[in-house]
Amino acid sequence: MLSQEENDLLTRVGPGTPGGKLLRSYWQPAALSEELPVGGAPLPVRLLGEELVLFRDEQGQPGLLGIHCAHRGADLSYGRLEDGGLRCIYHGWLYDVNGRCLEQPGEPTGSTFHERIRHTAYPCVEADDLILTYMGGGEPPLVPNYDFLTAPGHRLATKLYQECNYLQANEGNIDPVHHSFLHMRFGEGDDSRFSWYSSSKSPQIEIEEEEFGLRVYAVRRIDEERNYIKVTNFILPNLSAITGDADGYGVNWHVPIDDTHHWNYNVTYRRTQPLTVAPNGRTRESAVQAERARSKANRYLQNRAEMKDVTFSGLGKDFQAEDACVTEGAGPIQDRTAEHIASTDKAIVAARVIMLRAIRAVQAGLDPQNVVRDPARNAFPDLGAKKDIVPTALGWRRYWEAEGRERDMVSALTPAQLSLR
Repeated sequence: MLSQEENDLLTRVGPGTPGGKLLRSYWQPAALSEELPVGGAPLPVRLLGEELVLFRDEQGQPGLLGIHCAHRGADLSYGRLEDGGLRCIYHGWLYDVNGRCLEQPGEPTGSTFHERIRHTAYPCVEADDLILTYMGGGEPPLVPNYDFLTAPGHRLATKLYQECNYLQANEGNIDPVHHSFLHMRFGEGDDSRFSWYSSSKSPQIEIEEEEFGLRVYAVRRIDEERNYIKVTNFILPNLSAITGDADGYGVNWHVPIDDTHHWNYNVTYRRTQPLTVAPNGRTRESAVQAERARSKANRYLQNRAEMKDVTFSGLGKDFQAEDACVTEGAGPIQDRTAEHIASTDKAIVAARVIMLRAIRAVQAGLDPQNVVRDPARNAFPDLGAKKDIVPTALGWRRYWEAEGRERDMVSALTPAQLSLR
């Protein structure tokens, strides 16, 4: 279990908090590009406990400003998009994406007062269907060259609203044991991952620390000659590469709205094929899931008759509803001083150690782990997720090494060669 001080360090994300400073040291999603079409209305955004407004200037460049006008606090999300920026409708003050006040039309002719105003502004970049922002101090680090951020057309991002602290949801991503219970399906056949989860409820869990965070192996025995291996990655500070296959993987990126709510940006990435529909059926047209059919308000529509022979949880076959039920059910902020950590929680314990170490680095004025400033180091060939049936003799570590060679071969192919695969 954690102390109250440690739990607060990891979960409090507002301005000035140690955990908030850690998260602000990295680029974070501010919105999906679809939420901010060119010429569209400014978008009010609450991010890391701050009230902000996201807009595009006339060149289509996204900008993220403090939502309250520096003059007398009017809400800039009602502003006009014109003359190179966002103009407040109260007195006409005009701001560009860098927070400079370009005009104060109500002031006397010749006034230079506007030159002394610098509004809260955070730099933004657009990575295909995601708008990323850097809310830390000083020069922004490099945008990480993760595969899933640098493959236009080969990935699809959606977002899902969750009513709990971001950390308890992200910790669920690196908890391999819960698949044998929460996500169990009955009657799926003897040669499916659900039957392997059922027959091997206590997998061998191994971890390896990486520069980006942590790699987690879950090894389940199928029979004397075969193991089912699932590999996931915790990526500092608030995302995880989850289930994958030979052609790509998925990412859950848990971005705090405030201490007790967050958006889960779900990114599906494919190396060799373009994407228009995510595996969960959501499309770009249904990218924002602000309301779920199954929620805490209706007890996630749990069907206890279904628990007899359909699903273990009685929550349908919706993985995200099942995950939301248990992570939101732990409370707005899970009380980790009251938990009883088990041997199978080794990945979660390791990730917390890495996070606390990163927070202490920020407190010491240093860049935390996985903040990249050197272009030569902005590569992540070992990042990803995979699940596979593996000969017992191969072993979990040799399996991932062999997968690395395969990924290198795929990366070396030309687009024309990829299209033939």
